[in-house]
Amino acid sequence: MLVSICVATYQRLEGLQRLLDGLNQLTFRKIARPDIEVVVVDNDANGCANAVYTTQVSHFQWSLKYCVESIQGISYARNQAIASLNPNTNFVAFIDDDEVPNPSWLDELLSVQQIYDADVVTGPVLPHFIQSDVPDWVVKGKFFEPQRFPTGHLMKVAFTNNVLIRFEVLQKLGTIFDERFARSGGEDVHFFMRVYRAGYKIVWADEALVYEWIPESRMQVKWILERGFLGWSRHSFCERELYPSFFVLATRIVKGIGLMTQGICLIFPSLFLGQHRLIKALLNIYRGVGTLAGLCGVRYEVYKAVPCSL
Repeated sequence: MLVSICVATYQRLEGLQRLLDGLNQLTFRKIARPDIEVVVVDNDANGCANAVYTTQVSHFQWSLKYCVESIQGISYARNQAIASLNPNTNFVAFIDDDEVPNPSWLDELLSVQQIYDADVVTGPVLPHFIQSDVPDWVVKGKFFEPQRFPTGHLMKVAFTNNVLIRFEVLQKLGTIFDERFARSGGEDVHFFMRVYRAGYKIVWADEALVYEWIPESRMQVKWILERGFLGWSRHSFCERELYPSFFVLATRIVKGIGLMTQGICLIFPSLFLGQHRLIKALLNIYRGVGTLAGLCGVRYEVYKAVPCSL
């Protein structure tokens, strides 16, 4: 069995180094050790990540490929990764360049895939805070804690930060990551909604753990509110396009207005219940506005060029 692990990276050298170190330590106890190839696609036209590849390739225990996708955008990078795969691969996994997998990560994904005969398996991404003094409101609010489900739970969507896919699913669906989302993000939501709509089985693996490195810059109220807006607007945009029915549209409108109303009503009492409560109230408002913005076809560019650095 051959498994291909795809990594899209853009000017995040330290994170990529950390990720490759983690992938180099994968272990297998529940299933037989598979053949593995890791495909790194550098979305920097200058090949910023080539230095990391060069330091890793000589001692990497798996096959390691490196290529450059010069067209800016996450969709282009991920599509290039798929185009670079060994055509005989059986499964394709995705993980982000600011994450590190648990050593048993792939073992768990593959094990759950076999047990449930799943076409797609996805799991939780847990926060790893870089700084030790995490603000109290971040801890109390659990703003970086993912929603979790029992292993085997059927899902309607997945994300490319922790996922395993049968290669034949990618082959049958044709277009994988829609290039319209190259700068805005949400290409994975759109893709996995299409996967679910096509009748494929998406299953949750609660022990397939991945850790996301959270820098200080993300522990800001502004970042959390913007993430809430963007996440819900992307979901609404994709749902509006893939499920164009009056019922879905009405449901999302009610959901958006409901979130906004709930948030507004909670602002005053939250003033007496702690900063994290106030931020949660504001987050509901941002999610509600995002939901309605997505229904109106609004998308925002979030992937922009930055100087190449560690």
